[in-house]
Amino acid sequence: MALFPTGISLDPAASPFLWPTWERELWERSSHVLTAEGAVWDSRLLREPGNLAGVRHILLVLSGKGGVGKSTISTELALALRHAGKKVGILDVDLCGPSIPRMLRAQGRAVHQCDSGWVPVFVDQEQSISLMSVGFLLESPDEAVVWRGPKKNVLIKQFVSDVAWGQLDYLVVDTPPGTSDEHMAAVEALRPYGPLGALVVTTPQAVSVGDVRRELTFCRKTGLQVVGIVENMSGFVCPHCTECTNVFSQGGGAELARLAGVPFLARPLPSPFAGSVPLDPELTRSLEEGRDFIRDFPQSPAFPALSSIAQKVLSEAPARLS
Repeated sequence: MALFPTGISLDPAASPFLWPTWERELWERSSHVLTAEGAVWDSRLLREPGNLAGVRHILLVLSGKGGVGKSTISTELALALRHAGKKVGILDVDLCGPSIPRMLRAQGRAVHQCDSGWVPVFVDQEQSISLMSVGFLLESPDEAVVWRGPKKNVLIKQFVSDVAWGQLDYLVVDTPPGTSDEHMAAVEALRPYGPLGALVVTTPQAVSVGDVRRELTFCRKTGLQVVGIVENMSGFVCPHCTECTNVFSQGGGAELARLAGVPFLARPLPSPFAGSVPLDPELTRSLEEGRDFIRDFPQSPAFPALSSIAQKVLSEAPARLS
C-alpha cells in the first residue's frame, strides 16, 4: 500500500475517519491504481473515453497570479459565447476555491449520473451552458478541500473522462493561479482531445505582469497555444462623469503581449475605456447575484471589452486550434 509522506493511506478504507463522505464516494466510483511513484490514476483513463469527442475547442483560462479575475473572465466569456449562439461547457479545476457555481447562480445543485458518467449542471433552461465543479460535491459551502497533489490529479482526470459533456463548441477550463499540479493534470488529461488553447489573464501592474510572464513560459513548455492576453481591472470608470482612473497602472497587459508576440485580446476601441476590462461595480454586482451580465448590462463600461474578447476568441481560436 503506497502512503503519503505523512503516512496517511490513500485508500479511504484504511483511514475512513479522515475522509468526508463525498470523498469516499468519489473514490469508490473510480477504478484506482497505485503507480510505482505512489501517484493515483484512474484506470479508465488508460482507455479512449469519448466524453470529450463532441468538444470542438478547449480553452484554459490561466494566470500566474491569484486574484486577477480568471473566474470572472471564464464566466463572462462563457456567457458571451452563449449569446453568440455557441454551446459552452465550463470545467472548474480551481479545487480549493470553486467560485463559478455562485457566479452562475448554480450553487447547491446536484450532480447526477448517466450511462456515460456524471451529468454536468446546466445553468440555463436551453442547456447552452454546462458546468462541472468540485463545489457541487462538497457537503457544505464551508467544506475545505485539504488535499495533496495526487488526489487533486485524480479528480481533475475524472472530470475530464467521466463527465458527459455532449456536443460543445467550447470547453472553458477555469484554473487556479500558478503552474503546478492542477495545471499539469488538466493539460495531460485534455491533450489527447486536440490542440489546447490558453487565455492568459493579468492586471496592469508590474507585479502581476511579472508572474504572468512565467505563465507564458509554462504555456510554451507544455505546448499550449496562447490565444491571447486579457488585461483585467484596467482602470475604474466613474459612473457620473465616465472619467477613467488607472487604479492599478495601465498598459501592462498590452506591453506583455507585444513582448511575447501573442495577441492582446482587447484592442483599444473608440470608447476610452473599452480597450481592457475595467473595474465595474455592475459587473461585480452581477457576479455576486448570479446574473447574466452580457444580457442585463449592455450599457456598462465593461460590456464592450468583454464582448470584444469573445469576438476575438471566436475569430482567433478556430485558426490557432485547428
